[in-house]
This record gives sequence, structure tokens and C-alpha cells, in this order.
Amino acid sequence: MAAITRLVKRTTTTPFYSLARGFSSTNTHAPPSQNRNIQWVFLGCPGVGKGTYASRLCKFLGVPHIATGDLVRHELSSNGPLSSQLSEIVNQGQLVSDEIIMNLLSKRLADGQAKGESGFILDGFPRTIKQAEILEGVTDIDLVVNLKLREEALLAKCLGRRTCSQCGGNFNIASIDIKGENGAPGMSMAPLLPPEHCMSKLITRADDTELVVKERLRIYNELSQPVEGFYRSRGKLLEFELPGGIPESWPKLLQALNLDDYEEKQSAAA
Repeated sequence: MAAITRLVKRTTTTPFYSLARGFSSTNTHAPPSQNRNIQWVFLGCPGVGKGTYASRLCKFLGVPHIATGDLVRHELSSNGPLSSQLSEIVNQGQLVSDEIIMNLLSKRLADGQAKGESGFILDGFPRTIKQAEILEGVTDIDLVVNLKLREEALLAKCLGRRTCSQCGGNFNIASIDIKGENGAPGMSMAPLLPPEHCMSKLITRADDTELVVKERLRIYNELSQPVEGFYRSRGKLLEFELPGGIPESWPKLLQALNLDDYEEKQSAAA
């Protein structure tokens, strides 16, 4: 936990917080200090695209992308003392305990601090009200972006996820075309296919089965409302409904964050 506290005190020569001022009409909290970079959180159901959009914004703003899911998967592949315990939890679609997540996150931030990192975007954390309270007690989160996506599209995306066993790249074979009805607009999302040399090496995560995905979404929805309320009451929550795939959603997300005027950075992140 000390690693999180220490990270707040680090300085940077490129404070990007000012680019996103006014991101929410309900935002009443004070902006971050001029002497540090942004400290944001990305929330959203598993498979909604937190990693994709958080990673793009990290390149855009020059801050590290810290995904708790990646931290867990790294620990799983390490054959360390937590590996077998985590494997059982993940394969059953259950949530990893607060203690394990906080230990993994604290270690990642400490490693980043040693390398001179400043600021961060947390991806998929906090997931419970207890985690939110712990995080709030040790650092000042500036903004929480809550990504939302229609449930039928979300399920299709989760079941379409694939990883290249050789390069580790993440892809998605789902082709989503939802017709508009009852006043709701339609939605199209093209697959994110791998290059040809990865096609024969695609694997499906063990926890990306329909039964496990539905259980994971049920648990997330049950726990997410208090977390969203926690940040909403502090004026830090920006709720963003994804209108479609990356081509439709990325520019609208930049607009919602008041970052849409920085076209040269958008091109660099594309």
C-alpha cells in the first residue's frame, strides 16, 4: 500500500490533467496538483473494452496502463505461490480477493516508481466498494470512466475474445450487428482480427465460456452499483455508453474527456 501513496508524490514535466477539465457536469472535486500526472480509473463489465480504451489513452497522455487482469494473468503464468489458487478462482468466474489484488497492485506500482513512472490509468480496479474505500484512503483519483455496452453485444464480445499463443496479442473474432428496434439505435462492431501469421495460433481463455462469462457479468453487476455510487457522490464518475466499435467510440470518448482537439496525439495513439 505504501507504493500507492509514494506514487502520488512523484512529479512530472507533462501534467495532462488540464486537458480533461470539465469532463463531467457533476464534477465538483478539485483538480489534481500541477506537480503530478493524471490518476484515472476505468470501470466496466468484463469484455466491455476497458483495456483497449485505457491503453489508447495511456499512449495518448503518456502514463502507464495498469490492468489488474493482466497482473493476475502474469501471476498465473509465473507458477508462483499464488498460481494454483488464482487458477481455481479465475476458472470458476469468481472475483479475486481484495488482499491478493491489493498486493499485486502495490507491487506493480512500486516497480513502476523505481523506473520513474508518474501517474497511471487503472483498468478494472476497484471492483468492490471495499477496494474503492481502500484506494480512496491512500491516493487521490481524479476521474473514473465507467464504460457501458449493451448486454447482447457484451456477451458476444466476451465469447469472441482470442489471444495469440506466440506473440500474446489480444484479438476478437465476434462480428456484431444488432438491429435497432423500439426506439433503440442499431449497433455494429467489426471483429478485431489478427494478422495472418497469428491466425493459426489463436487460443481461447479458459474462463471465456458462456456459463462462466454470464456468471462473471452477474457478479460484476451486483458489485458495481455501490462502486459507481461511491464515485458518483464524489463528482468523479463519467459514464460513457459505447456507441459501437473503436471507429465510432474512440473520437466520442475523446470528446467526452475534452481531448478531441489534440488530433496529433490521436493519430499517434491510433
